[in-house]
Amino acid sequence: MSYLPPVLQLLLALLVIPAGIFDIRERRVPNWLTLSGVLVGIGMNSFLYESAGFWLSLKGLGLALLVYFPLFAIRAMGAGDAKLMAAVGAMAGPWNWLGIFFLTALMGGVFAVLLLVTTGRTRRTLSNVGYLLKELAYFRAPYMKHEELDIRSPKAVGLPHGAVIALAALGFLAAAAIWAPH
Repeated sequence: MSYLPPVLQLLLALLVIPAGIFDIRERRVPNWLTLSGVLVGIGMNSFLYESAGFWLSLKGLGLALLVYFPLFAIRAMGAGDAKLMAAVGAMAGPWNWLGIFFLTALMGGVFAVLLLVTTGRTRRTLSNVGYLLKELAYFRAPYMKHEELDIRSPKAVGLPHGAVIALAALGFLAAAAIWAPH
């Protein structure tokens, strides 16, 4: 965890808060918001740290896409979520992005368990996870035979991942303000 300059903290918050709100209300993250986040992240890091900031920003963006694109490809994650994490990576850089990613995974797991328990779908979901792992082991797309494994399907139980990303990014910023060296 490294300290982000106040301007990057502000810009990151101005990216993730509207993204989370859009995702809760409309179940999507707009392209104009994610593209703006990528461009502002690269531009601001380049302005602050010159060529080192440019490369740091591209590494954060690339790492986010490396992790999130396969999830999008198997339809476990929406494209807006992948693009939002790419924009977060462009602003935060690779190491801070990893911290945000782990916090997102942790919070997303907690929210997913709460969603499953409250909807009574725990057993069905555990069965789907087993099926998903089996299909991926054979390099088959899990959503082909089980429509509810396709995030785009109305039968899928979805969690607004953009909102989870927003909470995790804001939580990371709070933790970095306390514990990261300045």
